[in-house]
Amino acid sequence: MPDTMTTLSQVLEVLRSKKMDTEFRFSGQGFVTDSKKLYMPGQLVIIQTYRFEGMSNPSDMSILYLIKANDGVIGYSIDAYGTYSNHEYEYYEAIRHIPVMRQ
Repeated sequence: MPDTMTTLSQVLEVLRSKKMDTEFRFSGQGFVTDSKKLYMPGQLVIIQTYRFEGMSNPSDMSILYLIKANDGVIGYSIDAYGTYSNHEYEYYEAIRHIPVMRQ
């Protein structure tokens, strides 16, 4: 993806245009998609991460994980970090167990 994308919304728009916009939401048991399919961390790989610093707007402090499932589904999981984090400890443990693709 081009280096010119500097906001979360820009990255999400590019992912949508490439049909890589499935959201992997953490459920406590694993990551669930809108189609209700449950993926365990071992069934996923992190393709890339994007970190947004929120210099002008602290609520923009987030990390987007671009994820590919073992069945070919590509999407993302978003985490706000710092005081804006909306995930529990279990989310971070699950993300930590998803292997990162070597480039």
